[in-house]
Amino acid sequence: MSCKRKTQTDSNLSKKTKNTKICLKDQTDLADLSSLGDENQDTDPHHFTSDQSKIQSDDIEGPLIGDHETQESEAGEADLHKYLVGCKKNPGHRHFILVDTFTLKHLPEGLQDKDLYKYIKVTADLTVRVDVRRTSPERPKFWPETIKPYPFYNMSERRNLRTGSGTVWRVNMFQDGFKQDEDYGDTAYTKCWCRKCEDSDSPSNVWWEFEVTTAAHVVFDDIEANHTTLTMFYDRDGSPVVSVDKVSARYVNIEDDLCGLKCVTCDKTLGINMLKLWKHYKNVWRKICNKYRDSRSQHKLNFIVSHPHGCSKQVSVGQWKDKLKVGTFNSKFTYTTCTCPGSSGAHVHCLGYNDNLIWPNLVHSGSKSGLNYSGVGFIR
Repeated sequence: MSCKRKTQTDSNLSKKTKNTKICLKDQTDLADLSSLGDENQDTDPHHFTSDQSKIQSDDIEGPLIGDHETQESEAGEADLHKYLVGCKKNPGHRHFILVDTFTLKHLPEGLQDKDLYKYIKVTADLTVRVDVRRTSPERPKFWPETIKPYPFYNMSERRNLRTGSGTVWRVNMFQDGFKQDEDYGDTAYTKCWCRKCEDSDSPSNVWWEFEVTTAAHVVFDDIEANHTTLTMFYDRDGSPVVSVDKVSARYVNIEDDLCGLKCVTCDKTLGINMLKLWKHYKNVWRKICNKYRDSRSQHKLNFIVSHPHGCSKQVSVGQWKDKLKVGTFNSKFTYTTCTCPGSSGAHVHCLGYNDNLIWPNLVHSGSKSGLNYSGVGFIR
């Protein structure tokens, strides 16, 4: 696993950054999903919906919260390979599988299923590296209701690169402000609002909007989102990647450690490709949920696609260990599946569990005493 890559900047995006207020538009479905059982939720974008301070595995002392796996680099991208080579958690990274070399044989016997393989591959296609170059002064000192230090508190003056992982979700094409796909509706915009178009006298009337889920400790608020870049299709050394840098924070939940980003591009090639991948994902997702629902507690298969140490995309396959209930409707998982710094925010897939096609709300949160754990998610 290496860290060299070729960069192909999105031709319809500029490098200029601009701070905006927290974006809460069009988030009714997310708020409804997260607030089940919470009638008194306030309007703060950083909702406090569950008490994680008491959630722990029998094998671990203390709460499962705060031991994040974000990769920080003082020298930016140039130093990421150094962290990869010097990794102490998974020396050699032999349990990570490069996306291009992942085959059916990497799955356990009895689960070498073509539909499952397709599901993992398209999940990989929708996995992105999340690069953050600003730390918000609004980060709290501690995790809610604990004395556990919150990541990167009081570091707003530093401009170190932080990398995590995320998942593209809910891709929609727009023309003149109206959605063009099966998810019909409109938006407040009538023209593309990417960085190039917002400074143009002739912005595009056709664009694509999509969401990216990651961990709240990776992207905390709109201040950080406005200094975030998504690196897409970084599958191997020399991959021609695409960068998207028009990002806003749509939804942040500190306790559940979940962040939803809203993103835009008018790059036609990128937009069409993402929409195709999203439709393919929905098709295989339905097959997988139905096929493995009844056997999920027997095989306990868990897989994660992430960017360990900010380097090329990797697949890791293992088993979940504990399903820990949080509140009335939510849960978090522990698992043996390999992760490293840079894996924070990656979608955690526990085969047979439905974490709702509306929102992939189970993301990798941290690692403690050799056991990895997710944030809190609404799953069935």
